[in-house]
Parts: sequence; C-alpha cells; structure tokens
Amino acid sequence: MERRAFLKQAGTGLATGAAAVAAPALAAELPTIKWRLASSFPKTLDAIFGATETVAKRVAQATGGKFQIQVFAAGEIVPSPGVLDAVKDGTVEMGHTASYYFIGKDPAFAFDTGVPFGLNSRQQSAWMREGGGAALMAELFKSYNIHAIPCGNTGAQMGGWFRKEIKTVDDLKGLKFRVGGLAGQVLAKLGVVPQQIPAGDIYPSLEKGTIDAAEWVGPYDDLKLGFARVAKYYYYPGWWEGGPMLSIYINQKQWASLPPEYQAILEDAILAAHGDMQAKYDAKSPAALKQLIGSGTQLRPFSNEIMAAAYKAAHELYDELSDKSPQFKKIYESWRKFRDDQLQWFAVAENRYDNFMQAARAASNKARK
Repeated sequence: MERRAFLKQAGTGLATGAAAVAAPALAAELPTIKWRLASSFPKTLDAIFGATETVAKRVAQATGGKFQIQVFAAGEIVPSPGVLDAVKDGTVEMGHTASYYFIGKDPAFAFDTGVPFGLNSRQQSAWMREGGGAALMAELFKSYNIHAIPCGNTGAQMGGWFRKEIKTVDDLKGLKFRVGGLAGQVLAKLGVVPQQIPAGDIYPSLEKGTIDAAEWVGPYDDLKLGFARVAKYYYYPGWWEGGPMLSIYINQKQWASLPPEYQAILEDAILAAHGDMQAKYDAKSPAALKQLIGSGTQLRPFSNEIMAAAYKAAHELYDELSDKSPQFKKIYESWRKFRDDQLQWFAVAENRYDNFMQAARAASNKARK
C-alpha cells in the first residue's frame, strides 16, 4: 500500500499511530522542512490561536520532527488584516484567519467563514465537504495563489456588547458597532456605522467610547477580553455568524512542493484542530456565561423586529452583490439551495429534539424546587 493511502486510512488516529509507526520511516526518507504560520489572532485567545499550535504539534510528532511549523500571533510578523496577502505573496508559507476579513477584495470570501442568516457549524461543514462548497471556494482561492483548508468553527456566536439597550431598529441608527464580515453592510442598511477592528483593539475602543458596541465570538473569549467591564448589555444571537468557520491558508506553490506524505499529515492535523476548536468553545462557554451574568451582565435577545429587518436587509444585499460579482452569484446560488434544504431537514429532527430538551429541562428544574 502506498504511504499516502495508508495515511488517509489512518484518519484522526494519526497522532498516535503515525507518530509511533510512520515517523521513523519518514524521518529517514523525507526532507526537513521549516515553515512559518501567521495567525490573525492573539495568543490570549487560546481556542482560536491554539488551533494552529495543535496543527504544528501534530505535524512535528507525525514526522519525527522533520516538518516544523513555527506559529506567530497577530502582529508578530504580519498584522491581522495582512494574512491573506502574506500567504499569497509567499512572505509566509501558511496563515490562519477568517476569510470574511477579506470581503474588500471579493465579497465571495464571506462564504468561507459565514454570512448573515447562513449555515450553522454542522451545515457549514456539510456544505464544504459534501455540498460543493470546497470546490467553489477553491476556484476563488486559486486566483490568490492559496490552498485553503477549513480549520475550526466557533459555533453560533453572540450578538455582542452594547452600552445601551437595543429594542427597536431605531435604536441602531448612528450606532458605531465593531462587527465583522458582511454583517457590517447589512447593519449599515439599518443605520449602523460598522467598524472593522482586530480583536486586540476592541476593548480599548469600547472603553474610550470610540465605538458604542462590539461583538467578537462568545462568552469564553468575551470574558477573557473583559468587555463586561465597559458594556452592560450582552445580546444574542449573532445572526450574522450562525456557524463561522476559520481557515488555514497555504501558499499554493509551497503546498505543491510538499511530499504527498507531508500533505496527508498536514491535512489530518488540520482536521483534528478543526474539531478541537468547537469542542473547546462548546465545553467552556456555559461556565463563562454564568460567570458573566453573575458579575452583572444583562443578557438580552435581539427583538423579532430587529431580526426580521436584518433578514430582509441581508437578502437585499445578496441580490445586490450577485448583480455586481459573478463569483459571488455563482457561490450564492449553490449555497442558498443547500441552506434551504438544510433548514427543512434540521426542522424535522434536530429542532424538535432541541426544543423538547429545553422544555423538559425547564420543567424538571421547576419540579425540583
């Protein structure tokens, strides 16, 4: 059996089996390679930044140290918004980022992360792996000399931190809001003044009043970033990020130059990190949310009025972008059909089960009191 075929069959067991069995052979036969990876995220955000550390560790273990990846946090060698260009131009071999940061280059990049009222995390993975998403995104990335591989998902995000209550669409008008991706363009239709600010700069901007509100991910990260100290109201859901995906970028020429064995090992290491990220957020967010509420945070849902207005504005934007960008239109038409089919399917089993479990939990807790 060829080595690449063996590694593919090994799957996520690579960390143990490949490290113990394949590494000695690889160490003897394959070249020593040292790459650099530029992250768009600070080290303090261990769930997101930690995904790249997982990749580097697994690759080194599986190759007996022959393939080394040195990970750099945002700003250490490349600023957060510069990751795509750095990989494209070969300044670094790899990057880890959210593709919707680059919608200024092409709005179609948003689909690689997530769009307002889009897919949840499972649906995003299904679209990428089985729904044609990977092939569609590969066409876009090819023009930027990048080979992209999904690497992490946060799950549905929160709607962010606000200094004042937001009850109606009128309350949004003139609000300076740090928000990522196409959400800013949707919210601009409702009167919001969107701001693009990297993670490390959000807190001081909110503290100084440069912005009125900000969103990042959810309780686990938001607790670390200290937003509760400068904004009281915590809204949900982040309807613009139902299942936002992160990606690892690899310079196309560098990817093509890798031995097939290293390609397989790198792919499997990224796959492991992809699952680890959401598991970490899912496991740690409940306790973090309880801590935030216990310290005085006021949890609020976005009103149906705001959600309905944003939904309408989002789909108006998609039609506008489709008229301007053939690439966006091609991806959107495929993506939209997949989303609609997924919504019908999830309504049958997933939603019914989840809704019952919430009601049953509430009833059980009430009975115990």
